[in-house]
Amino acid sequence: MAEFSIDRFVDSYARRAAGMTASEVRALFAVAARPEVVSLAGGMPFVQALPTSEVIEVAHEVLADMGDVALQYGGGQGVPGLRERLAMLMAEEGVIADPEDVVVTTGAQQALDLIGKIFIDPGDLIAVEAPAYVGALTAFGAYEPRYLPIEIDDDGMIVEQLEQALVRGERPKFVYTVPNFGNPAGVTMSYERRGHLVALCREASIPIIEDNPYGLLRFEGEPAPNLRTLDPDNVIYLGTVSKTFSPGVRVGWALAEPSVIQRLILAKEAADLCGSSLNMLLTERWFSDEVRWRGTLKGLVDTYRSRRDAMLDALDEHLIDGATWTRPHGGFYVWVTLPEWLDAKALLAAAVERRVAYVPGTAFYPDGRGTNKLRLAFCYPTEDRIREGIARLGALLREEEQLYGSLRA
Repeated sequence: MAEFSIDRFVDSYARRAAGMTASEVRALFAVAARPEVVSLAGGMPFVQALPTSEVIEVAHEVLADMGDVALQYGGGQGVPGLRERLAMLMAEEGVIADPEDVVVTTGAQQALDLIGKIFIDPGDLIAVEAPAYVGALTAFGAYEPRYLPIEIDDDGMIVEQLEQALVRGERPKFVYTVPNFGNPAGVTMSYERRGHLVALCREASIPIIEDNPYGLLRFEGEPAPNLRTLDPDNVIYLGTVSKTFSPGVRVGWALAEPSVIQRLILAKEAADLCGSSLNMLLTERWFSDEVRWRGTLKGLVDTYRSRRDAMLDALDEHLIDGATWTRPHGGFYVWVTLPEWLDAKALLAAAVERRVAYVPGTAFYPDGRGTNKLRLAFCYPTEDRIREGIARLGALLREEEQLYGSLRA
């Protein structure tokens, strides 16, 4: 039997620590990891698709050729050669970057925390999408902001709502967005809205934080220009190799103007001195072979496209009338809206009993909205497991529909 203990430091914690709680996504991992449960919850990249022998070869080369550097401390900004490779990756999406304007972070998640650290004072207003990436809400939340949620639709952030807020006199410190195949909704901001957003924020002198982890995972269609491409002076761009290579190397980055980069470097050095030299050099070496990284990326995109198709087909077959969902052209996620009388969070325990897991929509709203919404991830389970999981979810929803109908009769 577990012992009950009282936290004797409870009166010593800073005020901001009171808002530090585990996200609903992380809390689900233990349950979702059970082999009998089809987890459509966590957005874990399918690293089994990586050519393991080649990763081992690259790691061996790095240690054999540069072991004394790989196993030592490094600079706070990150390995110069890696920053050059990251500039190359950004150029794939039309973002022109000087490696001197890049800081390497421990995943893009650390970049979000550092952004919060250098920009947010307690009580500051920040604009976020509704729904928004839960990791960003967690990172920013430690710095005690107020949130201005801006709703999204199939064309991404509804920029008109932000414009109306500015007319009312609201002045967010920055606007945070995931414009390409966003987490959690999977939608992509339209070209027209991108232009509207950068023009609006430029005129109001409000910086934009553009988070782009999924941009290279496009299944079909032509890409719209990234926000950083449209306005390099006012957009801070965040990226990661977690989706195009490996989340285990924990390599992300921020691209910004020199004054911002210098503050991010100082904030990073205060947090962890420097990133892992070994991981940075391994990542640099991985992306130095164009045939290797492009071939691996193509395999990942093909895998995720097939799994996206399996999920959409299964949703068409099994979900109840009145439910709707997004149809992403890339990325990891589908966003489901259930009839308003259903509570996805309340149903989660019953879903797990039926051996399927998802993330309730309330996790992605700073104000607790989204009770009838849920996020499904198609990136990790196989097509057959996806079909089985959606069938189990559909059966549960039909039971709830029948119960609801009997109560109203």
